[in-house]
Amino acid sequence: MNPAEWLVRSAHLYPDAPALLRGENVVADYAIFAARSASIAGALRDQYGVKAGDRVAIFMKNRTEYLEVLYGVWFAGAVVVPINAKLHAKEAAWIVEDAAAEIVFVTKDIGMAFKAIKPDVVRDVIVADGAEFAKFYQATAMPLPVPVISDDMIWLFYTSGTTGKPKGVMLTAGNLLAMTTAYFIDVDDVRHEDAILYAAPMSHGAGIYNFMHVLRAGRHVVPDSGSFVPEEIFSLAKTIDNISMFAAPTMVRRLVDCAKANGFDGTGIKTVVYGGGPMYLADIIEAVEVMGPRFVQIYGQGECPMAISALSRSLVADRTHPNWRARLASVGIAQACTYLRVVDEDGCDLPVGDVGEIVVKGTPIMQGYWGNAEATAKTIRDGWLWTGDMGALDTDGFLTLHDRSKDVIISGGTNIYPREVEEVLLMHPKVHEVAVVGRAHPEWGEDVIAFVVPVGGCHVELKELNAHCLTEIARFKRPKDYRIVPELPKNNYGKVLKTDLRVRLEKEDP
Repeated sequence: MNPAEWLVRSAHLYPDAPALLRGENVVADYAIFAARSASIAGALRDQYGVKAGDRVAIFMKNRTEYLEVLYGVWFAGAVVVPINAKLHAKEAAWIVEDAAAEIVFVTKDIGMAFKAIKPDVVRDVIVADGAEFAKFYQATAMPLPVPVISDDMIWLFYTSGTTGKPKGVMLTAGNLLAMTTAYFIDVDDVRHEDAILYAAPMSHGAGIYNFMHVLRAGRHVVPDSGSFVPEEIFSLAKTIDNISMFAAPTMVRRLVDCAKANGFDGTGIKTVVYGGGPMYLADIIEAVEVMGPRFVQIYGQGECPMAISALSRSLVADRTHPNWRARLASVGIAQACTYLRVVDEDGCDLPVGDVGEIVVKGTPIMQGYWGNAEATAKTIRDGWLWTGDMGALDTDGFLTLHDRSKDVIISGGTNIYPREVEEVLLMHPKVHEVAVVGRAHPEWGEDVIAFVVPVGGCHVELKELNAHCLTEIARFKRPKDYRIVPELPKNNYGKVLKTDLRVRLEKEDP
């Protein structure tokens, strides 16, 4: 099913319903939204010869035009290549060239730098917030979306590439339909009166939730800032109401800090779906205490978007079950469309409680990596996606993440999982953020080193942290040293760059 069919259906059922909002202002209803996307598709077909299967890149900051272009590309039967607007123009150019995307939509603020270095494959760079974009609205509209079958690739998503060049994840119409269906079953229902807020990049987690709200003819809200500003979000929530949003754990932390500082309780926010990185137990406990039962956790990867496991709103808020802390520290249970296992390096199932690599099979799993058969064969084996994440299952099927396999610290022949140590340190009242990595040691293999960001205004003594760890975890797991830092290095998606921390340790004098 072509997602553009969903937009057409909602436009027929709710033509006058508000669809696209900039801040509090409605800029298009569903009839206009669908008509603009159909015209963009017509322009792509008639003026550029775009046909089914062609790649069209979107290198835009968050704007309502993003959604018009997105559905216009699908209306034409082409493949969307979403590129994070926070990337450098050179990084975007590499992705465009690798995808062989001949047409690129940009916004002015980042598009000029891209235009200056665009690869030869690009025939045109279209500024979606410029005067020239009006011609796309005036083009002859395509009457119907190009038919798409389940196995057709429609989304070519590039991984973050923190350990090398990014890989293009080939997602099909069937993959995205499975993800969308699972959202309604396992994450949250969406009603016609609901709104989705795009405060994180629309190229990634935030934007991928557009499908559910298009299907239910909900509202799509782009903040005036176009980005994540907690005060602005709380203000919009009070006015617009029934807002849902995706937020990385670092964003949830900032929301909670803002709420505490200003006396906000989250009024108007329906659901915050969090994922994309480790949410520590202390942080989510505080989030529910401050903002109430508004949180749902998902675990997924670009290779299985948002659809590996989920921890429901009721489970996140539950404080009555005997194992509520362990469940809250988990990423929930397998979503309805996926099978989930924890295995050893030979692919054999591990006993309950043992830590191994998480493997997944199901309808959301990618076709493979674009132009990279070797990486595909390494990642998908006998139909199972090897995630590279380490975890353990309990007797009830709850999955607890430990770390990426590359982040596990081996000291004295024993595996130490940084997340376990991080969880403990975050229980200390003076610790705001923490990241734990391994440092080479001539005798033990690796030492455990903790980078700690204190709570604002606090001075924390290393002996305090050491004593705290010794009361909570085994002595061999405690950090052998600490680094007190003002902030942790993060990439464009809010993930802590542990590679940078390791490099910093390597550069220190012995």
